[in-house]
Amino acid sequence: MSEYDLPAPSPRAQELREAMVTFMREQVLPAETEYLAFRRRGGHDVPPVIEALKRRARARGLWNLFLPAESGLTQLEYAPIAELSGWSGELAPEAINCAAPDTGNMELLHLLGTEEQKRTWLEPLLAGEIRSAFAMTEPDVASSDATNIATRIERDGNEYVINGRKWWTSGAMDPRCAFFVVMGKTDPGAPPHAQQTMVLVPRDTAGVTVVRDYPVLGQHDQHGHAEVVFSHVRVPVANVIGEEGGGFAAAQARLGPGRIHHCMRALGAAERALALLVSRAKERVAFGKHLSEQGVVQQQIAESRLELDQARLLCHHACHVIDTQGNKAARHLVAMAKVAVPRAATRVIDRAIQVHGGAGVTDVTPLAAMYAWHRAMHIFDGPDEVHLRSIAKAELGRAAELPPHVVAP
Repeated sequence: MSEYDLPAPSPRAQELREAMVTFMREQVLPAETEYLAFRRRGGHDVPPVIEALKRRARARGLWNLFLPAESGLTQLEYAPIAELSGWSGELAPEAINCAAPDTGNMELLHLLGTEEQKRTWLEPLLAGEIRSAFAMTEPDVASSDATNIATRIERDGNEYVINGRKWWTSGAMDPRCAFFVVMGKTDPGAPPHAQQTMVLVPRDTAGVTVVRDYPVLGQHDQHGHAEVVFSHVRVPVANVIGEEGGGFAAAQARLGPGRIHHCMRALGAAERALALLVSRAKERVAFGKHLSEQGVVQQQIAESRLELDQARLLCHHACHVIDTQGNKAARHLVAMAKVAVPRAATRVIDRAIQVHGGAGVTDVTPLAAMYAWHRAMHIFDGPDEVHLRSIAKAELGRAAELPPHVVAP
């Protein structure tokens, strides 16, 4: 077996995927109309259909599938299920309790949390009873380099005192958000990758102010991406995640699986966009024939299929390496997938928008909202440029299997 040969999914994984197809077709996609009608009223209240979908998903065994310790699935087996959830990115991931940022926070607590932290925060997250937020990015520094983080976490006896300003704090606007995972500097004099620490901050802690929500290309998500100010916020030292000075390593442990999960869902969104493109091309007539008969549209369809299948293979290869060799061994493959998948997704969604004409840039179709999110994916969880840099450094350090030079004549 070569390194690119991928194992077949287990019978259980196949059954879960089939169950997910049925759930999407019968429950999730029909619920989008109700969800959007509620969301158009504004605000960040939870559409009632979300909780109804969660109950139905759990009854079908479609619950916490992202976490191998809970689901028994490998990352490779989870990938096709996560991809299906990407067809309805605002409903399906949460319906099966596999939505960011909770998934990353659950992985973090599963890996590094104390027994008390798991009882208090992980168990209700796994049960879908609460939601959470992740506060790392800051407006005043270049957060593409996490060592820049300026928020201070200073020890005072048995407490940490937190002062800083965060933005793009995903999940903070949701009324069910019970706590933040906050990353800040505990020791500015330590080596760059040992200065940061992660701590748990209950949302109702004194000094925590949620200032405002930021839209993503004009789109306000239900869970929000907030600016949050921490002013003399005090939490017990017992709220540290892992160990003091271990925040950077914890962030990498959290973001690695999170990045590949985003890629899985993005593939699903792009597949839906391609399906919409094909459907529109078959039904729309211009200049005397269907768009599907126009050579330029046929080329767009073909290019879209090529790009999506190539991106999926890279994503699945990264998943297999995570399963067999661990997150660290897969880090460069994850970086490649994090660049390649959003590139493919935004191109496909853009083509679908173009074929839909004016309808593509309104809320008549899901395409505009899909494009907004996946364009932002070129930035969040590390911008493309940072991933390209790490990929280049790995390649520069790699020894070629055969000598690359050509013998002069």
